[in-house]
Amino acid sequence: MSSTNAREEGFNLELRVYLIQYLVLAVFIALGIRFYVLQVARHEDYQARAENNRIRDIPIPASRGAIFDRNENLLVDNASAFNVVVTPEDITNKEDTVNALVQNLDIDRGELLVELNDPLRPKSQPILVKQNASLADRAWVAAHELEHPEITIDQQPQRVYKYGKLAAHLLGYIGQVNPKQLENPEFKAAGYKSGDIVGQDGIEKKYDRELRGQDGMRRVIVDSRGMPKAELARIEPIKGQDIILTLDLDLQKVAEQQFYSKNETGAAVVLNPQNGEILAMVSVPSFDPNVFARNVVSTGSRKEVAAIVNDPSHPMYNKAIQGIYPTGSTWKILMATAALEEGTITLKNSRIVCGGGIQVGNRFVHCGKNHGMPDIHAAIVHSCDGYFYRLGLKMGVDIIHDWVTRFGMGQRTGVDLPGEVRGIIPSREWKKRVNPRDPVWKDFDTVLASIGQGSVAVPPIQLIRAEAGIVIGGEFHTPHLFKQAKETQLGAVKYYDDKPTEVKLSELTIETVDYGMWGVINEGGTASGVGFPREINAGGKTGTAQVIAKEKVRGKEHKDHSWFISFAPMHTDQKPEIGVVCITENGGWGASASAPKVKMIEAAYFSKKLGRPILPELVALKTQPKRETTRPATGAPAKPNADPKRRPGTP
Repeated sequence: MSSTNAREEGFNLELRVYLIQYLVLAVFIALGIRFYVLQVARHEDYQARAENNRIRDIPIPASRGAIFDRNENLLVDNASAFNVVVTPEDITNKEDTVNALVQNLDIDRGELLVELNDPLRPKSQPILVKQNASLADRAWVAAHELEHPEITIDQQPQRVYKYGKLAAHLLGYIGQVNPKQLENPEFKAAGYKSGDIVGQDGIEKKYDRELRGQDGMRRVIVDSRGMPKAELARIEPIKGQDIILTLDLDLQKVAEQQFYSKNETGAAVVLNPQNGEILAMVSVPSFDPNVFARNVVSTGSRKEVAAIVNDPSHPMYNKAIQGIYPTGSTWKILMATAALEEGTITLKNSRIVCGGGIQVGNRFVHCGKNHGMPDIHAAIVHSCDGYFYRLGLKMGVDIIHDWVTRFGMGQRTGVDLPGEVRGIIPSREWKKRVNPRDPVWKDFDTVLASIGQGSVAVPPIQLIRAEAGIVIGGEFHTPHLFKQAKETQLGAVKYYDDKPTEVKLSELTIETVDYGMWGVINEGGTASGVGFPREINAGGKTGTAQVIAKEKVRGKEHKDHSWFISFAPMHTDQKPEIGVVCITENGGWGASASAPKVKMIEAAYFSKKLGRPILPELVALKTQPKRETTRPATGAPAKPNADPKRRPGTP
């Protein structure tokens, strides 16, 4: 028995030894496999991770290019701002980081989580979470750098719009690129990434490629907590290209003042008809783009931004290129040109009865008064509706549509601003589309369209491009603001490439229209009482656009829109060098609200050019020396046939 027990004990001991040996062998095999994975199979991956923990590339944001007016007055620049940023790679506990930022730096939790959870943003890219950090903010970050090394203060460029609301619609504003934009192939091709600051409207958006610079980079050694310990390399950022606009700052100030001083809303465009350069553009009410510049982080929920975006007066809406309005009698210039070119009337045979209006079916459409039987000149000078009602019926809607289309109406002008609209012009197809209950075009529709009502609704910039093209002889230039982009390391100098289109017009037609517009101001026409300085030889056309049927008018919001379009000089041997179109919303008669504004704008232009105020109201205007020329613009007197005693109806 004892010998049996001894053998069993020996067997068990031997078995244990074997088990221990196998166990040790299995452990060594497992360690060997793990060692192989770490050192061989994933060697490069772990080496890269280790390197990244030691060396980090920190981006240095580039400044956007500055924007200047045509005389190189600074309009938009950059200032240095202290911003709070978070480096995602250094976050060890997101909840702790979020609580620290919310409780100590007054950052909205919802906005913060949107930024931190953005799946499109690289983890190595610092995230801007608060702009314009206060002294207290900076002190808190400095005091807690050991607890929260992921939270730091960076000095970054911030956009500054020097004149606030001035020219806001054409300058635009900036903001962070949004997810929808990042899906756009053009944005992808340009290399935009989540968190980038881009132009969101105006010149800032249109010329974002030129204005945006190229970010620099700091390559630094960091410790285990992500704290930089030494800088290994540095690539300086490259600022974007500076842009010079065609805008004239002084003229822009005068143009805007005309609306704000009277507490009126509307739009105005001032341009050089000879090349399409926009000298001023106004849309009132306006907004301050600095609000967007200091709220690029989660702008959608910022109170300041929300106040602008949700303002019922729509201050961000550029009425000069996006507002569509019936043109009223300013349309008659297009009608007169078309009728003369089409041969519907000739200069020697242009008399048409006014009749104080016209009977169309069971409705009588009135003229302001009975003008007798004027010729085309008198019809323009005195804005005879009865004349143009009948002229429109002689032409018919198809011919009217054909000619105004040739002048560019109903089409985008191509102005270098985003968001331009086409507007509406008379056509049979348009009526079929918008009025299926009464799809057939009628004489009544033609009568209204002949004076810029009914089926006519276009933005102001479209009207001035068309009529500028006519008065300078059939050369239609694209309105534009871009003049030059200065050379930098990122791009060569660039100039605007003007490619005008031409519509062949007879000299007689041009002279007739030119003389008619001149007569509106200088021959007892509808704007003769406005007081334009005679020396500038301005011509123009009034327009009073009905908003709703007169019997439904209840308050100022139903009052007619006031239009005036003007060029100067006219009816001289010189081509017009300035054109202005102005609409005053609910301003009433064209000569009462808009024409005085245009007078001040043109007077400011020539005062600056001549170096002296040409109106007593402009004495206070600070003029600057003219750089481009010292020769008076209006040196030529009005043509000899500008007989102030000329009777209406004389060819």
